Amino acid sequence: MTHPVSPSAGGAPPAPGAEKQAPPAEGRRTAPPPVFARLDVRTLSLLGVLAALVVAGCVTRPEAFWDVDNLRLVLTQASVVGVVTVGMTFVITAGGIDLSVGAIVALSSVWATTVATQEFGFAGILFTSVVVGLGCGLVNGALIAYGAMVPFIATLAMLASARGLALLITEGRTQRVTVEGVLDLGGRDAYVLGVPPLVLVFAGVTVAGWLLLNRTTFGRRTVAVGGNAEAARLAGIDVRRQRLYLYLLSGLCCGIAAFMLVVLSGSGQNTNGNLYELDAIAAAIIGGTLLSGGRGTIVGSVLGVLIFTTITNIFALNNLQSDVQQIAKGAIIVAAVLVQSRTVKNDLT
Repeated sequence: MTHPVSPSAGGAPPAPGAEKQAPPAEGRRTAPPPVFARLDVRTLSLLGVLAALVVAGCVTRPEAFWDVDNLRLVLTQASVVGVVTVGMTFVITAGGIDLSVGAIVALSSVWATTVATQEFGFAGILFTSVVVGLGCGLVNGALIAYGAMVPFIATLAMLASARGLALLITEGRTQRVTVEGVLDLGGRDAYVLGVPPLVLVFAGVTVAGWLLLNRTTFGRRTVAVGGNAEAARLAGIDVRRQRLYLYLLSGLCCGIAAFMLVVLSGSGQNTNGNLYELDAIAAAIIGGTLLSGGRGTIVGSVLGVLIFTTITNIFALNNLQSDVQQIAKGAIIVAAVLVQSRTVKNDLT
């Protein structure tokens, strides 16, 4: 025989819908703001910094800074490093690092400007630049993904090897470009509606990188690998193959940047791409890409490149010493990392 349970005994059946009631507000954690909101704040902050630098340039040297030729120069200089930074953003988003990008640019540029290569004309120089970049990226990716090497060590070894090979090819001399098609691409006659072709290439790479990271399965896998590689593997992602593809992408960007640098300078030198790795990493970090992986933003990286290039231009126009410029860049990097650390802590709480 069953006995009715008294409500005072605590056994009364719950009222309909009572199990769905929300817990009391006291002690409940508030959800962090949506990701897109945080990204908007970061983007607006970077735009504010860039606007402040533009104002500083206009105040200190208005006639020189606001000149159309100077603005074209800033964008053109940003284009070469910017293409490298797009590839670096993908690598860092996946939790990796690539210290060899500057050396790969140097090796690609000198290999593409040898006498033997220039005999094949414009197509030969472009093809060689891209293939050498891809080859170096393949070696990096294979060592890291399938050789289980730490990215720092593998890319550091590539840095030393590529620089040494570039020096061996050039024997310390500058290799002049004699192909008219390449030289003409850097002239004013090649401008499209007043915009240099290199800037258009940079814009195209940026758009392609943004779409690849934010609108494709490849981009989602990149973020997943950087956030938690083991969880990504358990979810069915081939982590090793994804890492190989990422370093191939970085090498491709280096090859494109090398060709752009050849067009810009009209030569190939073993010193090309000097410190590009630091500029690309710094631009990606201040743009909002987490150094620990799991989050990346192409727009932020591009704004970071423009900020650093504008700083360099302002210092050059005002005849300020380069050491002060490096100190300013270092301070910006430290501030960006501190902001990132604080943001990550807020997200976790």
